[in-house]
Amino acid sequence: MTSQPNTGSDSAAQDMSPAEIQAVIDRILSKDAPAPKVGRSARAGEPGESKAVLGKAQAISGLDEEHGGYDGDQQDLEERRALRRTAGLSTELEDVTEVEYRQLRLERVVLAGLWTEGTLADAENSLRELAALAETAGSEVLDGLVQRRAKPDPGTFLGSGKAQELKDIVMSTGADTVVVDAELAPSQRRSLEDIVKVKVIDRTALILDIFAQHAKSREGKAQVELAQLEYLLPRLRGWGESMSRQAGGQVGGAGAGMGSRGPGETKIELDRRRIRTRMAKLRREIAAMKPARETKRSNRRRNAVPSVAIAGYTNAGKSSLLNRLTDAGVLVENALFATLDPTVRKAETPDGLGYTLADTVGFVRSLPTQLVEAFRSTLEEVADADLILHVVDVSHPDPEGQIAAVRAVFSEVDARKVPEIIVLNKADAADPFVIERLKQREPRHVVVSARTGEGIPELLKAISEGIPRPSVKLELMIPYDRGDLLSKLHETDAEIISLDHEETGTRAVVMVREGLAAELDSFISND
Repeated sequence: MTSQPNTGSDSAAQDMSPAEIQAVIDRILSKDAPAPKVGRSARAGEPGESKAVLGKAQAISGLDEEHGGYDGDQQDLEERRALRRTAGLSTELEDVTEVEYRQLRLERVVLAGLWTEGTLADAENSLRELAALAETAGSEVLDGLVQRRAKPDPGTFLGSGKAQELKDIVMSTGADTVVVDAELAPSQRRSLEDIVKVKVIDRTALILDIFAQHAKSREGKAQVELAQLEYLLPRLRGWGESMSRQAGGQVGGAGAGMGSRGPGETKIELDRRRIRTRMAKLRREIAAMKPARETKRSNRRRNAVPSVAIAGYTNAGKSSLLNRLTDAGVLVENALFATLDPTVRKAETPDGLGYTLADTVGFVRSLPTQLVEAFRSTLEEVADADLILHVVDVSHPDPEGQIAAVRAVFSEVDARKVPEIIVLNKADAADPFVIERLKQREPRHVVVSARTGEGIPELLKAISEGIPRPSVKLELMIPYDRGDLLSKLHETDAEIISLDHEETGTRAVVMVREGLAAELDSFISND
């Protein structure tokens, strides 16, 4: 009789009271139990009522240790954190003559969102994710407000009454920015700013700001700038006829003379033209960078090197997993969209078969379409892969929502046809009931912890079984003067089944790929 290994969860379950066990079951089944409230309290659940939401940004991991032993020196992270704005300083001057003493203030923001569908817990999780985005962008979140409403107000998004209530919150907290958990139309943003009297940005602008901060490579910076300009173009604001450009008469600087007098090109038209010109130039630059990436991919395809793409929700642990598997030393930070530039590293299966691992940009709910289009060349790493490791943070309150959001992006880049392994990461910090629930939903899965190394051997085995393997079996007689061929068989694109050193040469039974099989055709043994 064999004994089953003790996972540790049985003893923990025995120590729980029946009430605690029932509470866990209710949470797993997503029953309508109100989430813990912090901050101002108000009625919620009725049309037109609002609810204050404040608390820990649940999209940020709660682990005490940010890095594991495989993450390297993290010198890039030290550089990123070398410059930090400090809370408590102000841009407002007590004496406007002392301009040289003006200091930068950390943005203080209030969040606002709508609960139009789903449960209250879903709406609160979405707002807490927005809080995590705001904190990653370098701001301080003061308060959050969720309003129950069937659909957004076409004028002010929240409605005039709730917008006035939001103004009162902004004034009482001393905030200087309002962040809305949706993409606002230009007219909605202007109307809301006119009421609350502070800067208003939406979720898309916030994500673009984070990408602009974290982009490091030349291609990444160009992609982010293109996405920002696409977002800005329909949102330019004009300032009336006073900013029009007059052509002048014959005494004008251009000396254009008769027929050229009139209002000329307005400032907003000039800005739009310059933005379109810059966007066209960025598209040409990005297109010029694409051949280099295509050349690398074609080299891998020509050499039949399998490729594995690590994809998933932002802050799910993709870079940590890449460091654990390859010692890549990629930047790891407990923040959203910490790494944007794709990283490709060489790896081997336990039996010596070579493949590449590519870490890609993280995804998020309602990922701006401008980013999907701008980063399409980068996301092609996922679509062209032979296998996708879909990393999921099982310690997150809504892992199923993360999986659905990532697969929606997969569909946009034509990657749904690629075989996929669900990697349930952060198992050391997750509820075992949640892990079991996801294991039942996703038949092809591996439970791991990139921080502790739990489940890594099982993941390596799943990768080995999932990537394309050499399919041509050959029995060869290789002369002793052709040691170069024997060395090639020991490389990572062939599997050696047996080797026997005979009098005339080395007899080898191998599994190789089609390209190498043609090269070895003249050495096939006829015995």
